[in-house]
Amino acid sequence: MSIQQPMIEAVGISKFFGDFPALRDVSFTVNSGEVVAFLGPNGAGKTTTMRILTGFYQPSKGTARIAGIDVTENRLGASEKIGYLPENGPLYPEMSPREILTFFGEARGLSGSSLEDRLQAVRKDCALEKVFDRTIANLSKGYRQRVGMAQVLLHEPDVLIMDEPTSGLDPNQIKHVRETLRRIGETKTILLSTHILQEVEAVADRVVMISEGRLVFTGTPAELRDSGDGNIDRAFYKLTGAMVS
Repeated sequence: MSIQQPMIEAVGISKFFGDFPALRDVSFTVNSGEVVAFLGPNGAGKTTTMRILTGFYQPSKGTARIAGIDVTENRLGASEKIGYLPENGPLYPEMSPREILTFFGEARGLSGSSLEDRLQAVRKDCALEKVFDRTIANLSKGYRQRVGMAQVLLHEPDVLIMDEPTSGLDPNQIKHVRETLRRIGETKTILLSTHILQEVEAVADRVVMISEGRLVFTGTPAELRDSGDGNIDRAFYKLTGAMVS
């Protein structure tokens, strides 16, 4: 029996903004090869957690590790292992996907044939063939999201951290993003932030849920559904305190 390697570790993480506790003693692990949905209502602390895991914030207490690397002690070493897609990630609208991905690739130290090979790989993986040389300003939101995903995959990271990757997309665009996530998840470790319950059952092996900055559930999508008597919506309402009395 193979031993799963922890690739994302949050150990007793708390984060305070002044007197406001955005996170309180949050601990969870994502193992190698897992796709984990990071679930919770808006304002639960999902984005704050992701920013700590990716080194944008330092925790007030606790430790974050990526592939065994302490993010606070070695942010650059941890960042080499991570592809991070923030919600509504910034893109340069005057550039084409080819140009912006070349820019990011060179910033990651890629050049020559290695860079060209990766450009062609992410172009195919994210279905950007038709728009690769168009101006980003003229692309739909769905295609812009694909460009963001291509940028995340460009340097072949071991860990992908994605914040609301299907937010604002239409049903066809959501379907493509989910298919891409399932395919990528065969070889990568993915932590996927969402408040969309259908996302959980569509792509996730496991669920981590927080509410008001606290961990309230870890388990499989089936276990989450069972906690709501067979209804995942009811489970969400129950665990987040949103059930109307």
